[in-house]
Amino acid sequence: MISIEQIKKLREETGVSISEVKKALQEANGDVEKAKEKLSALGRAVAGKKSERETKSGLVESYIHPNAKTGVLLDIRCETDFVAKNPEFKNLAHELCLQIAAMNPLFVSDADISAEILKEKKSEFEDQAADSGKPAKIVEQIIDGKLNKFKEEVCLVLQPWVKDDSKKIKDVIEETIGKIGEKIEVKRFSRFEI
Repeated sequence: MISIEQIKKLREETGVSISEVKKALQEANGDVEKAKEKLSALGRAVAGKKSERETKSGLVESYIHPNAKTGVLLDIRCETDFVAKNPEFKNLAHELCLQIAAMNPLFVSDADISAEILKEKKSEFEDQAADSGKPAKIVEQIIDGKLNKFKEEVCLVLQPWVKDDSKKIKDVIEETIGKIGEKIEVKRFSRFEI
């Protein structure tokens, strides 16, 4: 039997509608952790469906670190002005600014990295692995791993979230898409530091 307290607690934790929370709990036979996983999968599915939509609205969020030596400007978009005013959307924008200030990404996603930079990094990693004496297949895997790690360090959406490193920023964005029901897209950002 699913209690109202379980529904209320899970609703507060996830921000998903009561009907979806109840449905997830029923499918998970009252197991809160399994229900959270189902709701997370639902959020990713909603995000996938929304990916082709156009983002015409949004906001520019700013953040200045308390020491006044680091600042961030973020251009984040959504589909409607209604969502741009939503507290969940504004909170996401603020969280992304904090992430940018803390982790100093260079790109929004790996699609923004030029082929020239990737080629240069790959060459650097090949030089490092050349004298390892390992088989070519292993060397290739090492190079791929280092390239993926490089992308994770310099791309905002691939970075682990500073508040919960079990999630990547793209997961945080997808969760918000699941709650709000509109496509959300980070267009660009600038980070300033003295």
